[in-house]
Amino acid sequence: MTRDRDSHPTQSRKADHLRACLEDDVTFRRQTTGLEHYHFRHCALPDRALDHLELGTTFLDKPLRAPLLISSMTGGTDLARQLNERLAAAAQHYGLAMGVGSQRVAIEQPTVADSFTLRRVAPDALLLANLGAVQLNYGYGLDQAQRAVDQLEADGLILHLNPLQEAVQTRGDRDFSGLLPKIEALCDRLPVPVIAKEVGNGISAAIAQRLWDVGVTAIDVAGAGGTSWAKVESVRATDPMQRRLGQTFGEWGIPTAAALVDIRKNLPKVPLIASGGIRNGLEAAKAIALGADLVGLALPFLQAAHDSEDALAFEIEALMAELRTVLFCTDCADWAALRSPGVLFRD
Repeated sequence: MTRDRDSHPTQSRKADHLRACLEDDVTFRRQTTGLEHYHFRHCALPDRALDHLELGTTFLDKPLRAPLLISSMTGGTDLARQLNERLAAAAQHYGLAMGVGSQRVAIEQPTVADSFTLRRVAPDALLLANLGAVQLNYGYGLDQAQRAVDQLEADGLILHLNPLQEAVQTRGDRDFSGLLPKIEALCDRLPVPVIAKEVGNGISAAIAQRLWDVGVTAIDVAGAGGTSWAKVESVRATDPMQRRLGQTFGEWGIPTAAALVDIRKNLPKVPLIASGGIRNGLEAAKAIALGADLVGLALPFLQAAHDSEDALAFEIEALMAELRTVLFCTDCADWAALRSPGVLFRD
């Protein structure tokens, strides 16, 4: 039975991706997020009580208990279903947002849609569906996007942009021409917000502006410095050319901090998610101080969820404690105060 479930090409690829992220060294090594160049000005006499600080925020008109997103990772296999359910239950319990991995596998093979059926364990969480934007050039449109949203009962749809991953991936979908008008048509007709995100190579301010202009509701910068999907595809490649491409471009991309600063400077009002290599609450707080409304983490949540429910709970509670400590030690009452001039400085 398991062999049948995992026999579909897209499904097999998703299983390979999950194994690579959990078992192989597929992170950036020379390229960093750039967040290490930023530092908070310590306050030795904060005029507040640590335990009274609240982390809550609102994103896409939905209240969250902390500005954290369990970033898009996986789906379509038995292991992915177990991990997604564990992650969704945690998102519900702690009041976090969650995005799922690409739902293309469930569109093509509805028998695995249960790996994306998460409302039963996360009735109130902010849940984001996910499809590759390039699929709009390969027969996808409003119908498939609506099916992805309906499968998850989602509050929004992530359209992921992954040209480098597709270039490296064996038999990748490499025709990205003319996508912007198709994204605009989808934004006009889909009844939920559309979020554009990269997968770990970053979005420039110029591209963010074009996406914003055609109706995208929010941008996830998904910068370089974390998981390298070029390396993931290189690990799983059977073709020597694709393996070499993945190795050559394994450190390619706009660092997360640079993308975040660039976009926020040029688009002061766009709802902005920072993701890409963020590994703890201190780095998440730096991203918020630089202008992010929400911070996404993937690998830390994936590894913890794969370990156990207790490990996942510890990871989330540690992140929240780290965020609260930053507010306390900068004497900031809330996230708006953390963005005030002089709180964060660059070396």
